[in-house]
Amino acid sequence: MIETGKPLERAILVGIIYPGQDEREVEDFLGELSFLTETAGAEPLKRFIQKLDVPNPRTFVGSGKIEEIALYVQENNVDIAIFDDELTPSQIRNIEKAIGCRILDRTNLILDIFARRARTSHARTQVELAQNQYLLPRLTGLWTHLERQRGGIGFRGPGETEIETDRRIIRDRISLLKTQLKKIDTQMATQRKNRGKMVRVALVGYTNVGKSTIMNLLSKSDIFAENKLFATLDTTVRKVVIGNLPFLLSDTVGFIRKLPHDLVESFKSTLDEVRESDLLVHIVDISHPNFEKQIKVVNETLRELGSFDKPAIIIFNKIDAFSYSLKDEDDLTPVLKENFSLSDLKKSWMASDKNHRTVFISAKTKENVDELRKLLYEEVKKIHIKRYPFNDFLYGSVE
Repeated sequence: MIETGKPLERAILVGIIYPGQDEREVEDFLGELSFLTETAGAEPLKRFIQKLDVPNPRTFVGSGKIEEIALYVQENNVDIAIFDDELTPSQIRNIEKAIGCRILDRTNLILDIFARRARTSHARTQVELAQNQYLLPRLTGLWTHLERQRGGIGFRGPGETEIETDRRIIRDRISLLKTQLKKIDTQMATQRKNRGKMVRVALVGYTNVGKSTIMNLLSKSDIFAENKLFATLDTTVRKVVIGNLPFLLSDTVGFIRKLPHDLVESFKSTLDEVRESDLLVHIVDISHPNFEKQIKVVNETLRELGSFDKPAIIIFNKIDAFSYSLKDEDDLTPVLKENFSLSDLKKSWMASDKNHRTVFISAKTKENVDELRKLLYEEVKKIHIKRYPFNDFLYGSVE
C-alpha cells in the first residue's frame, strides 16, 4: 500500500457473474480488484457479486443488490464502492445517490494508481493525458451541477454553459499534452536509434510477475521493485553482457486484464520498446492460480502491438512458492500444482511449447538463474550472428 500517513479509506468491491462465467472465476477477478484497491491505498472490506445477463443500465446491479450494498455501506462507514467494470456517468450518479458513498470503476482506479506511481515528467504527462481522455466524455454526467448559464464581464461569451467551457478547457489540455508527448516520443525514438544495432531484449508480462526483480538480477542494477501492481511505469534500459556478448535489456510497464485503452495509447512510447525489440522475454508468475489467463492477456496485448510473432523466451518465475512435497505411492489423492517438483514442471505442457524456449526459475532465491542466463545468451547470439556474421570472436562462454 502507498503510505500517506492518513487513515485508509474503507472500500467495498462489486462484480457481476456474466453468462459463461462461474463464481470462482469472478472471485479471482475481484481478488485482483482487491489487490488494485490495496495498491491505491484503500482497505477492501467486502465483495458483492450478482449473476446477471447484462448490467442494469441504471445501477449496474439489480435493485435488491443495491439495497443490500446501501445497508452495508451505512452500517460499516464505507468510504468508496469500486466496481470491476467501467460505469457510465449516469450509473455513477444513480449508484452514488442510492448507497451514499463515493463510486469508482475499474478504469478510474487504475488511472489513480498510475497517477500515484508516475515518477518522471514523462510518465506524469502520459497519465494526465489518459485521465483527461477518460474524463472528457463523462463531463455531462459528472458535472451536471455546472449546467447553468454564466455570462457577463470576465466570464465566457453569452450563451456558453460552464460544462461547455470545462469541456473546452479539457480539450485544450489534451491537445497540449499530446504535443508534449510527441516531443518526448521524438526524443526517445532518437535515443533508441542512437543505441546502434545492438540486440534489444524487452521484458514483458502481467503486472507483478517479477519483471523488475529479474531486470535487477540480469543487469546487476537496483531498479525499484516491490510486491505491488504497476511498480514500474517508466521504461528502464540497461546494457547487459553475458559471455562477452552485449545486448540492451528493457523493463516495461506490466499488462493487466481490462487495461484502459487510453492508457495503452498514452504509454505508446513505453510500448515502443516492445515493438522495436529483437527478442521478448515473457515472464509468468507460475504460482498465481490464474497464470494461464494472464498469459492469454499478455499475448492478446502483444498481438495488438503487432509483436506476438517476435522470437521469445518464456520464464516461469516464482517456483519457490511450490512445496515440492513428495506423495506416497499408495496415496490416491490428486496431484496438486503445489506438489510439483522442478522436474515435474519441466515435463509439463508448459515446457513443451514448440514456438518458445522456456525456463523455470525463482528470482527471489536465484534458483535456475544460471540456466536463464545460458538460454538468454543462446537466443541473443542467434540474432547477433545474423546481424554480425563475421564477429565470431565476440562470443565467449557463459560457464
